[in-house]
Amino acid sequence: MPEPESAHGRHGSAPRRLKPAPLLFEPAAAASDEAHFFDLESIEDPRELLSRSTELVLAFRAATDRAMEFQAMAAAQLADPRRFDRLTPAVIAERAEWTEDYAKKMVEFGRELMRGGEVPD
Repeated sequence: MPEPESAHGRHGSAPRRLKPAPLLFEPAAAASDEAHFFDLESIEDPRELLSRSTELVLAFRAATDRAMEFQAMAAAQLADPRRFDRLTPAVIAERAEWTEDYAKKMVEFGRELMRGGEVPD
């Protein structure tokens, strides 16, 4: 798994926020067709195809970054020593399908996010 860096730039740069393309939900019939993906297969103009597929890549990256931030905050909350039902990094790792070391990093990342501080790269 990648190191938790989220929507923050590398090497101390300012946080980056990408403007994602709208992700439209596909009908169940279209989603079950492996050749169908957000109607990209129907775009014939390569310029338009490049533009729309690039928008989707950026949208998925932004969604992944944001979801990772929520994972980290949840991990930090679950590991909070003030909770009577707190979880160990090993248990969090098992639930999230991470390694224990990665779970520890995500807990710290989540704590930084919740403090509102800068998250180190």
